[in-house]
Amino acid sequence: MKQFAELTQRLKRQRIALLTGMVLHAVAMPLWAQDASVPSATVDIAGHTVPVVAGGLYDRFHSNPPLSVIAAEAPDVDLSWFRGLAKTRVNIGFESYSPNFYYRNSRVTAVFTADLQRLRELMPAEVLAQVQPLQVWPGRGLVAFTAYAYHYCDNDSYNEVALSIVTSKPGHSSLGPISLAGQALSRDFWGYVLKLPVNTELARVRGVVGYNLPKWLTPIDYRETDKSLVFEIADSATGQPDVVFEAQKLDAPSSEPELVTNSFTNIGHDGELAYGYAVSRQLSHASSSDAAAVKLTLSQGSLSAYIQSLQLGRMLKYEYVPDFQSALYAPEPLARMLARE
Repeated sequence: MKQFAELTQRLKRQRIALLTGMVLHAVAMPLWAQDASVPSATVDIAGHTVPVVAGGLYDRFHSNPPLSVIAAEAPDVDLSWFRGLAKTRVNIGFESYSPNFYYRNSRVTAVFTADLQRLRELMPAEVLAQVQPLQVWPGRGLVAFTAYAYHYCDNDSYNEVALSIVTSKPGHSSLGPISLAGQALSRDFWGYVLKLPVNTELARVRGVVGYNLPKWLTPIDYRETDKSLVFEIADSATGQPDVVFEAQKLDAPSSEPELVTNSFTNIGHDGELAYGYAVSRQLSHASSSDAAAVKLTLSQGSLSAYIQSLQLGRMLKYEYVPDFQSALYAPEPLARMLARE
């Protein structure tokens, strides 16, 4: 009976998450108009009619474009790394291919301290049984605010912002700064995703249906100035500016390619613990601990209110990665990973 009750609760939580995504989608769509100058087509993903760029990569190849096509259409992109990665057909609620390739992208990340108790409250009990927020000093954990501009990828192009709790690795003790140092040395970082707004319906549906991630559709404006990268996230309910993240272009970034893995623990649609990960090849990268390198401006919007509830403190690290490539792998049961270790 206890197992039945737990299963019922999990299914109830999943239904609520899916309904929430549908409501957010219904609210955001009238405020979100695609560029009329870009011809659109539609594809079906798990019963969702999704607008895509007509003749774009996803419209033609559904996440599995031949690298010969990429070479012809983007001859300036170095494909040597991707040639060594094999794609497999997977079912993640719909037929897809893993990993998804992201050929040319930019990102900026700021890691802040945050209220540790609040972070624990935001994580499901099942996840907390396997991972813990990393405590950097008494009462303070870490959150990473990352803004991505995917300029050219299997899913066309889109912008995304991730707000994540920095956690221990599943199956490993949470030793605070020691665990963080270990992840930094191995370039294998773990987290729990709290919020993940995106600016295309394709990215939203794939993320919600395929990965059970907290994605919703809202305008995200990306622009560059001579000194910074700027991401402006709109409130999905009002269309007004919600969060603005301005990050400095750091001087003399390294051009030595570097591989970094970012992994997340989550609850899958079946109620079981899952994990997913992306491996990134950073082609241009630099970092700083200078708080003046980033400016996070909050407003009265819903995402701003959520971030304020985390009680952000000191910015510990800023990462400037103006050029990277990535391979995003389909989620798998966490038990499978733990059995291998």
